[in-house]
Amino acid sequence: MKGHLVLMAKAPRMGTVKTRLAASVGQVKAWAFHRRCLAATAQKLKDPRWTCWLVVAPDAAAAHLNINGWTTRPQGGGDLGARMLRPMQTLPPGPVVIVGSDIPGIQPRHIQAAFKALGHHDWVFGPAHDGGYWLVGARRRPGLIDPFQGVRWSSEHALADTIKNLPKGARIAFVETLSDVDEAQDLIEAKPNPDVP
Repeated sequence: MKGHLVLMAKAPRMGTVKTRLAASVGQVKAWAFHRRCLAATAQKLKDPRWTCWLVVAPDAAAAHLNINGWTTRPQGGGDLGARMLRPMQTLPPGPVVIVGSDIPGIQPRHIQAAFKALGHHDWVFGPAHDGGYWLVGARRRPGLIDPFQGVRWSSEHALADTIKNLPKGARIAFVETLSDVDEAQDLIEAKPNPDVP
């Protein structure tokens, strides 16, 4: 059964993206980074091995943000957990892997490793260095629970909170630890990476 890759993204609008990064580098640089990183991530992760979904906020932007090879749909309302749970609940059958658009080091091999892990596990996570995670995936068989209730987003507790919500006995796998770019220091640390746009 073919897997579904979900790329969560905000429409690249000045003043609404990478606000924590913008606080230190300015809105123009933060917007430019977001726009370049979204385009680069979508291009390198487009792959015939999985179905590609670009899940966009705000919802009205979904009709106008078109990236070749990706089917665009709105994120819908709610916090980050509600917006990630929605594609897990509504996409056609098959495992789902969700990533963000601000992980410069992400490669197709990471996505392939996540789908491979879901062949024998119920959930897969890509831990981030800050205690959160840059990837979450669910097998969705035999059923799907909501692991995102009460998660302290944008904190060092996000991964631990999510795992704590999983049912006892859930089979959990992890892929490589990567970093997303939320603040200026993240961008400085990521710059030696040739994948940083």
